[in-house]
Order: sequence, then structure tokens, then C-alpha cells
Amino acid sequence: MSASGRYEKLATERELYLDRARECAELTIPSLLPYEGFSYSNDLYQPYQSVGSRGVNNLASKLLLLLFPPNSPFFRLSVDSKTKKELVNQPGLKTKVEDTLANIEREIQAEVENSAIRVPVFEALKHLIVGGNVLLHLPKKGNLRVFPLHSFGVKRDPQGEVLEIIVKEMVSPMSLDEEIRQQADIKNQDEDVEVFTVVTKDGDFYNVQQEVKDVIIPKSQGRYKKELLPFIPLRMVRIDNEDYGRSYCEEFIGDLKSLEGLTEALVEAAAATSKVVFLVRPNATTRKRDIAEAENGAVITGQPDDVRVLQTEKRADMQVSLQAITRIEERLAFDFLLNSAIQRKAERVTAEEIRYMAQELETALGGVYSILSQEMQLPIVNILMQRMSASGKIPKIPKDKVAPVIITGIEALGRGNDLNKLRTFMTDVIQLAQANPETIQRVDFGDLITRLATGHGIDTSGLIKTDEQLAAEVQEQQQAMQQQMLNSAMEKAAPGAVKEYAKASAQNLQQPQQQQGTTNETE
Repeated sequence: MSASGRYEKLATERELYLDRARECAELTIPSLLPYEGFSYSNDLYQPYQSVGSRGVNNLASKLLLLLFPPNSPFFRLSVDSKTKKELVNQPGLKTKVEDTLANIEREIQAEVENSAIRVPVFEALKHLIVGGNVLLHLPKKGNLRVFPLHSFGVKRDPQGEVLEIIVKEMVSPMSLDEEIRQQADIKNQDEDVEVFTVVTKDGDFYNVQQEVKDVIIPKSQGRYKKELLPFIPLRMVRIDNEDYGRSYCEEFIGDLKSLEGLTEALVEAAAATSKVVFLVRPNATTRKRDIAEAENGAVITGQPDDVRVLQTEKRADMQVSLQAITRIEERLAFDFLLNSAIQRKAERVTAEEIRYMAQELETALGGVYSILSQEMQLPIVNILMQRMSASGKIPKIPKDKVAPVIITGIEALGRGNDLNKLRTFMTDVIQLAQANPETIQRVDFGDLITRLATGHGIDTSGLIKTDEQLAAEVQEQQQAMQQQMLNSAMEKAAPGAVKEYAKASAQNLQQPQQQQGTTNETE
């Protein structure tokens, strides 16, 4: 089957997911997934509320900062347990290996910063939140590309592993080689043509090629290992035995629909209420023309009872709608982690209360962090490592001994929870120590420092001194103190010793003289 025919088959299976995605986009950001046949000359649906759009942008920003923190590595290179045991007995080699891995981490992080990867990733996260599916392509040259759900089809096995990906693009014939244009019989240079990128699994490898009008583009053919495939299909919510994922907005589509309908009704009712119409009693002495032509502050002839203002008298009904809208907005604010939902409405709200509620809300997205770390962060790191190693920017890494480990997302949340618990525990210990000073003596501060470093995600190797190093330093200090005491004692004893030595020397000089004088007298 040709690539175009295979794509149409995958598009049929994708239709239900695409319809739900477009429904969610219509209530949040319609431009993400426009309806079929949309062009720049058409108008998109304009929602009556902006809570959905604000929530999607806010949640995408939080995910971006957590998955790809600026100026901070989102991964680390870790050696396997066997290699760790071998390095324990070789401190010098262990330090050298750790320094090398740290340098490689910094080089890869610098590559991420220079490639401006966050801009397309932010777009991809919005597609995931709204549509639940998106395809990333990390080419060898150029920036990261993002393909929305309506541009590709995917087939997975029951375990979720990709079996086939077909991408459909509309490109200008001018971007194709002359040989390809002749083979595909492309004569009109102004009309875009369909180019299909086909990715198929072949054992532990993936074959990639591009076709235009059933003609294979030779330079597009490639073969990649499973972990190095540059096409990365992402899902927001994973469902077993389904080729596509579900979106985050789909879980709250009821509130989004209700808010849209109530807001539309309230806006139209408010517009009708704001219309001012004067009613003049038939056969009244007050003339309608005088009222219609009267300026502000004008004086006319008439009776007040002859004129009344038309009122809808729907204030109570509109109040009910307004209360329902407020409750729905509060729920959606919590769902999309908006700051307005975190702060309690009160005169005094403590910073600890806000921090705790923010932590609870972000922890609720632990499942989202888990799937994105495995399906987006890890493949990007593997591809960058392989390309930088092939180009000589970083040394070659033995994959059987060294592997990247993601340290953001759910890992960061886990460490953050442990760190907060540890801080709370130390606060309780300090309070107990004020009542009973012996309490602080029960704390092993060496283990406490290690746990604090772990909570902050800091590697303590070479940073925190071991017990053996501390014992050696204590022994050196004792020896230095003993030597200092000995030197001080010698300095104090030196003057007396000098006097005794001088006295003894003087006596030794006097004795030979006396002996010589006695000898002379005898003679």
C-alpha cells in the first residue's frame, strides 16, 4: 500500500481523537487545532471566556519550567552498580570519572540552551494539554519541529511501543530536487504537493523514508536504533491498547462546556439588560419626540407618570448564573494550577499556606511528569548524546556502563516532598530542644546533612567529608596541638637552659686557667 493510502487508513482511526481534540481547542485556544479546511482567510471560533486559554498557557509554562529548567541540567549521567563497586576502591579514578561525566552533562545542557529547544517544546506542551497527542522531530540540522495531531498518524502495539508513524506535509515544489520533480511529474511550481514521511519498525530498528506522489526521495532514507529515533510521538494521558493518548482538557470538558454556555448566556443577558428603552403612555401629555430629542439636562413639558423605562427584571436569574460561573471558574483554576486558586480569600494568608497548597496541586500532576520524562526528556537526551559524540563534541560513552537519568519532573517532586518533611521534622526537634537540651544530642548531623543534600538533589561525593576523613583530621589536629605544646614548652625552657649552659661553659673555662696557675706556682 502506498504511503498516501496508509495515511488515510490511519487518519480514519484517528478521527474520533481529533474530533475531541478540536472540541477542547475550541473552548481553550482554537488556533491550536482548527477545523478541517481552515485557511488564513477564515475566522476561528471566539470563546466567550478566557479561563481555558489562561489555564492551558499557565499549565504549559509550569510543565516547561519543571521539565527543562533554565541554566540547570534536567538529567545526570549515572554509572551502573557494578562500575560503582569497582570505583569504590579507586578514589582517584572515581573522582576523574565523576568530573568527566559532569563536563559531559554541562556540554549537553549547553547544546540544549543553544538550540532554543524550549520554544517548540512549549508549543508541543500546549498541544498535549489540549489535544493529548503531538509529534516531535529532532532533525540533524535546524530546530525541533512540532506536528499537531491532524498532521500525522501512529500505530502502536498493546504495550504502547510505536510500530508505524506517517506524517503528512504540504510543501512547495521548489524545496524538492529537480530529479524528484521530474520523477513525480510535478509541473505546477505554485501549487503545494503532499510529502509523506513513513517510519516503520524493523526489529530493534526503525526505517525512515519520504515519498511524494509514490516516488521515494533517496536522500530521505535512514535507519535508526529504537532509542535514537528522531521522531518522538508524545501522549498526555496513556490508555492501554489505544494508539493515541487523551488530553488533559478532555478530563474537564464538562466544566469547560458549562462555563462557555453560562458565560455566553450571561453576556447576552447583560447586553439585553444594558439596552435602555423608554415607554410613553398612550394619549399622554408628554410627547415621545420631546423625550427622544431631549439632551442631557434639557427641560421639557410632561408628566413623570407618563414615562417609564423598560426593565427585564431578570436580576435574580442572572445572579444564579453568576454564582454558577464563579464556582466553575474556581474548579478550573485548581485544575490548571492558576495562582488565583492557591491563595485563600482572607485578610491574612500565610506564605506557608500558599506554599503547601501549591505543592499539593503540583504533586497531583505526578503521572503527567512520569510519562513526559520517559517519552520526551529521555529520548531527547539520548539523541543529543549520540550526535554530539559522533561529531566529537563529547567523548564516546559506553552505553552498557553509563546511562542518563532524568532528575526533574516526578523525581524532583519526590525529593521536594522528602525535603519538606525533613524541614518540618527539624522544626519540631528544635522546639523540643528548647525544652530539653539533650534532644539535640540525639540527632546524627552527618546523616542529616546527607539527607538535606539528597533532598536538594546535590551529589555529596567529594563534597561531604567521610567519617574516616574526619578521624584523620582530628588525629592531625591532635598531633599539631601536641607539637605546638612541645614547641611552646621548649621556648619557655630555652632561657634557663641558655643560662645553665653559659654558666657551665664559664666554669669549664675557669678550671683550666686555675690549673695552669697552680702549675706555674709549683715551678
